[in-house]
Parts: sequence; structure tokens; C-alpha cells
Amino acid sequence: MADIKDIRKKSESDLNKMLKDKREALRDFRFAGAGGRTRNVREGRTLRHEIAQILTVLNEKTLANKGNDA
Repeated sequence: MADIKDIRKKSESDLNKMLKDKREALRDFRFAGAGGRTRNVREGRTLRHEIAQILTVLNEKTLANKGNDA
């Protein structure tokens, strides 16, 4: 699991790519769970937590850019 400090160091394009990958992994996890093939049930929680961290940092960067534009 990535630390929030590491996430903050990444560029917006890297964060968007990470977000896409994590959302795809969560989707795959949900389909595996529906099929009964899930072994690590905590993985879903971890993926949702990482997605929330990435979205938080993206929002911070967006707000910081808006503040610099004004």
C-alpha cells in the first residue's frame, strides 16, 4: 500500500493512471467475489482506501492550481 506522502510526490498524470489501475483492480475484485473466488477479503477495503487517498491528493492539487490562477 502506498503512503500518502509518496502519493503527494506524483504528478497529476501519474495519479490519474494509478486511479484507473486501482479502479480496475477493484472491479476485478468485485467480480471475483461474486464468483466466489475471493481469498483475501480485506483487499477490497485496501483498494477503496487507496482510491480515496489518490482522489484526495488530486483534489488538493486541483484546488492549489485554482488558487494560483486567481
